[in-house]
Amino acid sequence: MAIPTDPALAGGLAGRAPADVATADVEVALESLGQWQLAWRRFKRHRMALVGLGFFSFMVLVAIFGPIVLPYNPLNIPGAQQPGGDPPSLQHLFGTDDTGRDVFTMVVNGARISVAVGGFSMLIAGMVGVLVGAISGYFGGWIDNVLMRIVDTFFAIPLLFVILVAARFFGEGQVSSLILIFGLLSWPLIARLVRASFLSLREADFVEAARAVGVKDARITFRHILPNAIGPVIVAMTLIMASNIVLEAFVSYLNFGISPDQTSWGNALANAQSALGLGNWWWAFFPGMAIAVTVMSINFVGDGLRDALDPRTRL
Repeated sequence: MAIPTDPALAGGLAGRAPADVATADVEVALESLGQWQLAWRRFKRHRMALVGLGFFSFMVLVAIFGPIVLPYNPLNIPGAQQPGGDPPSLQHLFGTDDTGRDVFTMVVNGARISVAVGGFSMLIAGMVGVLVGAISGYFGGWIDNVLMRIVDTFFAIPLLFVILVAARFFGEGQVSSLILIFGLLSWPLIARLVRASFLSLREADFVEAARAVGVKDARITFRHILPNAIGPVIVAMTLIMASNIVLEAFVSYLNFGISPDQTSWGNALANAQSALGLGNWWWAFFPGMAIAVTVMSINFVGDGLRDALDPRTRL
């Protein structure tokens, strides 16, 4: 490293050790950021994604702690003061239904079931889809052909009809049964995404190097390739969660889903059918808005994750 030729600076550096001279140079500190740190920086630039994340986090907290602190029981039927239910008031923020049940309590308790169905069915779909897609994309050949024909079959059949039939005959109105049904019927999209990523990555240099040193296929699949293919999977899982929340409301609205002795947003809408003819808007409006705003917040988060996990996005 050349020493500066300025006489004043040279005089100041005279008599110093080479290491001291080196530290006198101007240094640029470069911060090393990991993949997830970079993704978080990109995510924070998406304002609607931050809003969606904040609202969805709030709904999760409501689903967990709301039923504990509310003064009313959603299944308590004391009797309404007016035919068709009472309008919103200070005592009942969202009004009451025709039997006197507090609509606000129904919405808060319904969040627990609706969010649980969407979240846990998303996890089941993610695990099955990642496993099937990883095996299909990594090994290829006849394994890929068999698994992809199964995926094509799922895409070909009318899933909505299958879900209604399965919910009627196997669901029995139980939350756990609906979670399994939704999760086991929602994985083909994730399997396709994972397979496509594995097909492009299985011949990469780092995979060939891992094979050369004797790393087992399972470790290569889930330790080396999967982390590089997880971005599109996370985005797809958020969309599946949002669609399954809507799907739960739909099948419950048709009386194929959650049993009447439990409270979900779909059940609340199903019970509000008679109120629409009476003009009691609050009974259906608030559960419907809870579904719409929650699904929108999840979609905003999915949009932010899509941009954040895209390596081509600039900081």
